[in-house]
Amino acid sequence: MSDPRPVLVVTGLHDPTADAVINELHGRDVPVVRLDSGDFPLSLSLEAEITPHGLGGHLHTPSRTADLAQVRALYYRRPTGFAFPHLSKQDARFALTQARYGLGGVLAALPGCLYVNHPHRIGDAEFKPAGLAAAVEAGFLVPPTLVTSDPDAARAFAKRYAPVLYKPLWNPVYLIDGVSSVVEVADVHPEDIDDRVAGTAHLFQQRIRKTADVRVTVIGTRTFCVRIDSDLLDWRTDYGQLRYTPVEPPPQIEQSLHRYLAHFGLVFGAFDFAIDTDGQWWFLECNPSGQWYWLEPETGMPMRTALADLLERTA
Repeated sequence: MSDPRPVLVVTGLHDPTADAVINELHGRDVPVVRLDSGDFPLSLSLEAEITPHGLGGHLHTPSRTADLAQVRALYYRRPTGFAFPHLSKQDARFALTQARYGLGGVLAALPGCLYVNHPHRIGDAEFKPAGLAAAVEAGFLVPPTLVTSDPDAARAFAKRYAPVLYKPLWNPVYLIDGVSSVVEVADVHPEDIDDRVAGTAHLFQQRIRKTADVRVTVIGTRTFCVRIDSDLLDWRTDYGQLRYTPVEPPPQIEQSLHRYLAHFGLVFGAFDFAIDTDGQWWFLECNPSGQWYWLEPETGMPMRTALADLLERTA
């Protein structure tokens, strides 16, 4: 007899990665409730009660109902944000905070639920300085990095560690002539740095003289490691130029991956490394909600199966 407890998948409408996982779970007769927190409260509602027995209640979408006390796992992907366009600015701000701490608080407190990953742990791990510091503690090689709003400190760093890259600390959507764009990783020279640096925080990092990149996706206890060859400074700028090869990570890297995830309380992570001319692996970042599904057809690695095993709680 199949387990009736549902898996919650929290994401936006257009998410091919979530679609693939949901299809895999459906093929196993695992019940799934998909929701986007941005649909609250128009087409998503809940009633949650905290009693001496713990948290209970129900969450309702237009087609599904989830018993909050019976959720076996929650896959937190990329939901859209709350929006209250019909309210005044002040009322909308109040409603947004109540939704975040109400619905968000309930989703973060499901009893006996496996989180992939817990939204609060995702939030912690998305701060790049915290991630880089944790990477050092986990035993990874980390390029010298500066976070600053001081132009003189930035210029001195760029001279000392040349060649140096600029990296955004977070990548919000940028609209250029109405087209969605992102701020790209770029080479920086001391003469490029001016007083505009004082306007906010910036991240500068020594550029590794790399021979290849590596994307390592950790799903529970399973590790999927893919070497990415290209001539690009940032391989994410042109997927058409990439060549993929499954590889095995060095033993010390494997151990550090799990130490890093344990530091943040994560069970999933998409790690990026650069391999230098001596064959050493340098940690660049770990995305706790990173993309991975595009690599499966390129490599044949059973990543979707591994993710579904984790959510079904058979792994």
